Amino acid sequence: MSMVLLSGCSMQSDDNKKLEDIKFTVLSEDEIPEELKTQIEEKKQEEFKLTYSDDANLYIARGYGKQESGGYSISVDELYFTENAVFIHTSLIGPSPSEQVENSESFPYVVVKMELTDKNVVFE
Repeated sequence: MSMVLLSGCSMQSDDNKKLEDIKFTVLSEDEIPEELKTQIEEKKQEEFKLTYSDDANLYIARGYGKQESGGYSISVDELYFTENAVFIHTSLIGPSPSEQVENSESFPYVVVKMELTDKNVVFE
């Protein structure tokens, strides 16, 4: 009689291992390419994750849908290369309790520009 013992260990994949931070620029609304602006306008009511590229740059857009007031901002926490992808992690930051905000709805989003790459973008 022979017995095989299986261990719970597995080899960890390096696919998500951070290789290098990516230099990027957060764009103001007037710097966003028109075609991307149109896509954002169509999708801004709901959360969205978009990419757009031209001959030299990759644009990554992340929106958080309709919010009940103004005063929101978005933080780009990480943007980095792995062996097979570009990872981006953003956070929605609400207004502080002491902040005076408009009571009209808002649609916070952020667009970052980086050098063109053919790697897939993974939103975290």
